[in-house]
Amino acid sequence: MIRERRNKTKLKVYYDKFVKEGVIDPNVHPWVAESWQRSENLGVGKETFCLKAKLSEQELAGRREKYGTAISFLDGLYEEIKEHFTTYNLSMLLLDQNIYVLKNYAMPFYQKTAGELEGARLGEEDVGTSSVSIAYKHRVPFLMFGPEMWIRDCQSGDACTVPIIVDNQVKFMVTVVSVQQDELPYSAMVAMVLSIKYAMEQHLKVMASLTATHTILDAVPLAVYHIFPGGEVAYANKLGQSRLSGIVPPGNEDREEGPNLSNVLLNYRHTPLYRGFLGVPSYNREVTWITPRKTYEDITTVVPLRGDDNDVDSIVAVSLPIEDLRTLVAHTAGYTARYSLSSLVGVSNTFTSMLDKAGRMARHDYHLLLQGEPGTGKQRLAHGIHQASSRAAGPLIAVRIGDTPSDVLEMDLFGRGGSEAERRPGKLELANGGTLFLDEVEKLSAALQEKLADALEANEMSRSGETVARPIDVRVIAACDSDLKKLVEKGVFSARFYEIISHAVVRVPPLRARRDDVPGLANHIIEELAALHNLPAKYLEPEAAELIMSYDWPGNIKQLQGVMEQAFFRTTGTTITRADIVMPGERGLSKAWKEDKAAFIEVWKAAGGNISRLANMLDVSRVTLYRYLKKYGLDKD
Repeated sequence: MIRERRNKTKLKVYYDKFVKEGVIDPNVHPWVAESWQRSENLGVGKETFCLKAKLSEQELAGRREKYGTAISFLDGLYEEIKEHFTTYNLSMLLLDQNIYVLKNYAMPFYQKTAGELEGARLGEEDVGTSSVSIAYKHRVPFLMFGPEMWIRDCQSGDACTVPIIVDNQVKFMVTVVSVQQDELPYSAMVAMVLSIKYAMEQHLKVMASLTATHTILDAVPLAVYHIFPGGEVAYANKLGQSRLSGIVPPGNEDREEGPNLSNVLLNYRHTPLYRGFLGVPSYNREVTWITPRKTYEDITTVVPLRGDDNDVDSIVAVSLPIEDLRTLVAHTAGYTARYSLSSLVGVSNTFTSMLDKAGRMARHDYHLLLQGEPGTGKQRLAHGIHQASSRAAGPLIAVRIGDTPSDVLEMDLFGRGGSEAERRPGKLELANGGTLFLDEVEKLSAALQEKLADALEANEMSRSGETVARPIDVRVIAACDSDLKKLVEKGVFSARFYEIISHAVVRVPPLRARRDDVPGLANHIIEELAALHNLPAKYLEPEAAELIMSYDWPGNIKQLQGVMEQAFFRTTGTTITRADIVMPGERGLSKAWKEDKAAFIEVWKAAGGNISRLANMLDVSRVTLYRYLKKYGLDKD
């Protein structure tokens, strides 16, 4: 509240009357009167300005760092008007929302040095009635005349305090005190303080908005740039800065200013950036950036920004690195590990020794070979190794070599070049930053073995039909059903490729070598089936467990899973008995499905429409099942 000039002699009389007699004169401002009464009740001393509550040096330094934006603003403003403060013997304080003094500007404040005052609390309970306490309580600017101050030492000066309000909260207080009122018109002091309030509130709002904007821009998986004509980068978000740091020309790493893109992009005049300054926008374009250090590929949008004269003053460029897009697509497509090493079931010494070695190998980043009979769980183990590795946040891309013809497999692994509409990345690129799992690696053609060896040695590859070298960062986990080293000795597998993928070898034991694990595996399969189909839990009776332990399981875990799935769906109750289990070689599911569509649909339903499960139940390959799906005109989805 900004008030008219008051007669100070009368104000002095009102103050003395209250102090001596406890009587409030009707002419005293009601807010001042209420504050006098509270100050009296609080027992605040009336004579000397005594500061009791004060921050430590460390606490004050911490608050100044926290409120650096406000302090920096007021520092700059004060530099512009400090001559005015000196001329009229003004002093100014910046206080935080808890009424602690953050900084003292200009003349000593009520005979207190900056060192004494900064960090002190100036609440009503500390110094009694003041413009600070009233402006703080009522959240409005308040001009207070000297005789209205509670402490007599402070009555020689007048003070005007404004609350700095942002988002409807008092964030700071600014107080200006004048001790030569006759030389400075009240209107000038009030106008100055109100101007500080408005400017500071607007500045803090803008800075808060910018901070939020920068936080959002740093969080998005996009590189964002604001670029001036000639290629100077005025702003880059966090991802943008990391990209720029990789293209600074050698020898310029220590320079503080950002790179000039016209100097570091060898193809600058052929990019959408250059066309943007000509007023031509670009949206979601695949762009290649050629720098002295590296070639990048992005999906880029460029928007020209025009000034008042309608000329292009600058451009905004937003780009998504293609390698990040591939990782995002890989995750969206479900290319993540579904199993951890801890989820693998087994207690036998053979199994736990293998699992320990797999855990140790997971912590390294070299390529890895899993060797074991078909159906021993190599794919699950690969998932677990990926999840336990430093690449767990990256994609896990699996390729089953035996299911894909060699010519199709090359394009599947390396991608395809050509026009913008034709080109697409292969699984080597999709696995960038993660793991590529090559199942049945022994079925790779000799040509593909050599091409993969070239790519893994050089950490770069080219898509089929193009010559552009693309960097890759991939760990290969290969799986083989047979002894790959013997295949190398026979000359039917590349010794060079074998050396690359067999830096470490984990041998997965067959089920007959870990017979004690069979009941646990069987119960685990049953639990998974119940959870998958939202059915009640079922249990394996001891006689049934003895039965399955007595068998060698030449088809290993895959064969065990097929038998347990049949038993699970055959059992109507919650206990799977010995009679419910049809062991391999016994009369199982009818073979009528090979000729009868209705019979096929029946077993198809029993498997829940799952190709892998049905393959296990019928003991055939998935390729065979796809052939029968096509024969009967059924959709595998």
